[in-house]
Amino acid sequence: MRAHRTLFKMLSLMVLAILSMSSYGLEEVDPALNEITNFRQYSPSFASSGQPTRDQFQAIADNGFERVVYIAFTNNQNALSDADQLVKSLGMEYMHVPVSFDNPLPDDFYAFADSMQRNTGKKTLLHCQVNARATAFSFLYRVIHENVPVAEAKADMNTVWQPNAVWRDFIFEVLAQNGLSPDCESCDWTPPPPREQ
Repeated sequence: MRAHRTLFKMLSLMVLAILSMSSYGLEEVDPALNEITNFRQYSPSFASSGQPTRDQFQAIADNGFERVVYIAFTNNQNALSDADQLVKSLGMEYMHVPVSFDNPLPDDFYAFADSMQRNTGKKTLLHCQVNARATAFSFLYRVIHENVPVAEAKADMNTVWQPNAVWRDFIFEVLAQNGLSPDCESCDWTPPPPREQ
């Protein structure tokens, strides 16, 4: 009887470990990368984050990233005005697709996705300021181009934010253009209440 209890406990722990690993598609990462605002590693070759610091770009290069894509504006408060030069000096490709937070356009997403499709194996960091824009683009890219289930990609995005109405509508529009539905059993697309100014 005691052996059965021990075996049952071991099996229970194994099931819990497997479930906890598969509940999100996020990968384990180097602790230096976890210091970057809202850093999320989706696969060995794709991650998103908020704005890295100068030193954090070195950690990104040291972790084998080959491409950095920035999707906010260079006049943001904590943006690095010379990020393009810094990233290139570290041996990585740099791409900039400025995306308005208040008016994201499908063409913005397609410019990013096209760059990813040019070389799908290139280890890429997609970033903005806090990883809101970037997680939305990551959600779309993973669902459309990597066949990640909507529920999994949505759960990963929700570790950073629940898209507001503008971003929800943008996501729905891009999915519809690609013949996909945002619906899933666990997906709540209700926008959060507006923040008070």
